[in-house]
Amino acid sequence: MAVIRLDIQSRQPYTDGKRFGDAGAYERLDGTIHFAVNPAHAANRRIVDLDTAARDADGRVHFSADFCLLQPTDAARGNRRLLFEVLNRGKKLVPRMFNHADPEETPTNAIDPGDGFLFRHGYSVAWCGWQWDVALSDALMGLDAPAALDDHGAEIVGQVLVWHRPNEPANALLLADRDHAPYPAADVHDPDAVLSVRDSPAGPATVISRDRWRFARDEGGAAVPDDTFVWLDGGFVPGKVYEVVYRTRRCPVVGTGMLAVRDTVAFLRSDARDNPCAGRIDTTYGFGMSQSGRLLRHFLYDGLNMDEQGRQVFDGLFIHVAGGRRGEFNHRYAQPSQQHIPSFGHLFPFADDAYTDAATGVTDGLLHRQREIGGVPKIVTTNTDAEYWRGDCSLIHTTPDGTRDIEPPPEVRIYHFAGTQHGLGTLPLHDGGSPDGARGTHPLNSVDYIALMRAALVNLDQWVTAGIAPPPSRFPRLADGTAVPMPTALAPFRTIPGASVPVSETLPNIRHLSLGAEAAHGVGRYPAVMGEPYPVFVSAVDADGNEMAGIRLPDLTVPVATQTGWNPRHPATGAPEQLIPMQGSTLPFAATVAVREHRHDPRPAIAERYRDRNEYLARVRAAADALIADGFVLADDLPLLIALAAERYDAFAVE
Repeated sequence: MAVIRLDIQSRQPYTDGKRFGDAGAYERLDGTIHFAVNPAHAANRRIVDLDTAARDADGRVHFSADFCLLQPTDAARGNRRLLFEVLNRGKKLVPRMFNHADPEETPTNAIDPGDGFLFRHGYSVAWCGWQWDVALSDALMGLDAPAALDDHGAEIVGQVLVWHRPNEPANALLLADRDHAPYPAADVHDPDAVLSVRDSPAGPATVISRDRWRFARDEGGAAVPDDTFVWLDGGFVPGKVYEVVYRTRRCPVVGTGMLAVRDTVAFLRSDARDNPCAGRIDTTYGFGMSQSGRLLRHFLYDGLNMDEQGRQVFDGLFIHVAGGRRGEFNHRYAQPSQQHIPSFGHLFPFADDAYTDAATGVTDGLLHRQREIGGVPKIVTTNTDAEYWRGDCSLIHTTPDGTRDIEPPPEVRIYHFAGTQHGLGTLPLHDGGSPDGARGTHPLNSVDYIALMRAALVNLDQWVTAGIAPPPSRFPRLADGTAVPMPTALAPFRTIPGASVPVSETLPNIRHLSLGAEAAHGVGRYPAVMGEPYPVFVSAVDADGNEMAGIRLPDLTVPVATQTGWNPRHPATGAPEQLIPMQGSTLPFAATVAVREHRHDPRPAIAERYRDRNEYLARVRAAADALIADGFVLADDLPLLIALAAERYDAFAVE
């Protein structure tokens, strides 16, 4: 087995022994999990540069990761299911996304139980570090990855590209996405390093003269040589896109993070002597949101759902807000946190089954390799409006040429959460809170879709364990006219007062890429040569500007606002004609006829739609009952849906 040791540093009652229904009390275990893998084993050969890492006397490569487990103290009270969350940039998101825990302003080591949904159902929940560049702390979990070595035993030196779009003026920027560990420059005086700037992500690049910038940090306005920062004379302008291509002296085997995920789950469902879950687990589910959802797509693409012993790892996967992309998870100098760079994570294929890209002649599918090996799990894929407006999500259910719909394979369900943004919406309305510090021109989307998440997990579990098929897929379709080009969906917003419509030429898309002759071996040439864009579509909208396709919560069927998955950048952050990735908008209706007429708002006022709060909530209940009947919401969450709708009514019905 690839797991050679689990060191438990802490084992204690969770939340002071609080009891969660029939599951009772839980315990929390924290420690370090250690791995040793043979690069020559067929199950490991897809991992780029693994064969260059240092090996022990048995020919195995060693690495380790942070580990955390929550499980019922009394094994007999558990439901014999493990929910393994792939961490998002070292953070645990499951408490927020299923237990409705309060969002954290700053991550902490504590795990908020929220309303205890997962624990009341008896799930064991586990995490392990997988990302090499996490800034480790008590709150964040990471991976100690092995290094890729050259023939002289030194880390391989080669080319990397770092991408930045600042939201405020800055003299210097870290050579990493957000606050992750950087790839240090091999030579701070390298004359061949290139810094360029674009007005938009796909716009033409202008090279900045080498004498205007250097590898340096800013100290009181002065540039101090530093191989982990880039400094620009005159500073970086908010809203512009900057790319620096340079040679780095650090070379982790990034793909070992996916092996850590695979082998931790394989270990936890095994009968290994030091496995704290031994004898407790019959069924395993993987959950990944955003970055970590893209990792699970990559995990399947590389056929990693079978361990070294040929055993299936995950029985089911819940892949949330990953869109059509994979990510920087298994190539040389990969930056797992980065998603904007046109690189390996933007490459074809996008759909689960194999299709041919007419522009290249390549035929491939996300599940193609896993099908050949075996071990394809049941998969629930969920996305919000925001992933469609990111310019890639429709590719999971349309052909690469955009001419027809694709039906998901039998073991996959695809659900579009209409009128929602990447993360759960909240009140009061605000324009900030984007993970990268961006602000919106509009208030951010306020729709809380947690009820859809919980039902999707229960449906996946019943599918795997009892053979009960989930509800049919729901997503925008070309065949019925609910999948349309972005400019078509934007047209109604030009008459809504206060709505700012992005410039069509800057709308996001995903393009054909060429990453050089060694790309097939996981070694890229930067910047990528960008070809023609793939056709992308979003949901058509109704007269209010709300989406017509997908699963529509009462926020859309009994609305008090227009809810979108797109939002232009705030003028203070630069490029206000362009969109913030992943953020949506809430544009409330006028409360009264008088206010609507004063604003010249074509959307009927709240008072014109509903006689009073009681009538509104009665209609919400009817809409929620329909969702429950269709299997998209649990009956137990009816009060939650009504309470969330009431919260938004109360916020918008009074001017």
